[in-house]
Amino acid sequence: MNTSSSAEPGIRRSWTGEALAVLRKDVTAELRSAAAATAIGMFALVTLAVVSYGIGPSPLEAAVHASLLWVVLFFASSVGLARTFVKEEETKTALALRLTARPSVVFGGKLAFNWLLMLVLTAVLSPLFLVLMGVHVDVFGLFVLMLVLGTLGLAGGSTIVAAIIAKARVKGPLFGALAFPILLPLLLLEVRGTALALEGGSWAEGLGYVWGILGFAGAMITASVLLFEAVWES
Repeated sequence: MNTSSSAEPGIRRSWTGEALAVLRKDVTAELRSAAAATAIGMFALVTLAVVSYGIGPSPLEAAVHASLLWVVLFFASSVGLARTFVKEEETKTALALRLTARPSVVFGGKLAFNWLLMLVLTAVLSPLFLVLMGVHVDVFGLFVLMLVLGTLGLAGGSTIVAAIIAKARVKGPLFGALAFPILLPLLLLEVRGTALALEGGSWAEGLGYVWGILGFAGAMITASVLLFEAVWES
């Protein structure tokens, strides 16, 4: 029993180290080219500018503001995260990853990179959204928690969809068509939870949405890990 228990931490550290290596590779490549960050950022900023200009100073309900925020975040993610695995196929590095890393390691590293990218985007976009739309946040902690958990769910669903469309001949339109129905329950929960934070709802009510989003994100990531090997090795 002692041998088994001492071996397990080594396995976990090895898996974590390999996943971090995949993450570092993607971060380094992104810092050199800034392709995904530029695509996501420009799309989000243009969309936000158009929305804020079109609506103007008209007062809107909290649910409408929350919906607009998550629409911008979802479509921004579809622009950048869709290329998570496409770029590996185009640069011919997918074969090297298949030979050197376990599928679960590749998925873990890619998921971490996508979540990090979405967190950075959200940290920049959300304050701009609040200022341009004239939105006041009544429960700031709940608002931040909604954003953090929501981006995790978006990254989880987007990562497996990106792996699927990397195998397709026509890649662009497929991401939105596949990701939207998969992520729709998450988006609905996020809109309600974010609206609650904006309009000053209670933490007790907000925790219901938090647990719902955590459950969805956990189920999505678990299912994605189980499916990923078959998709990645096909």
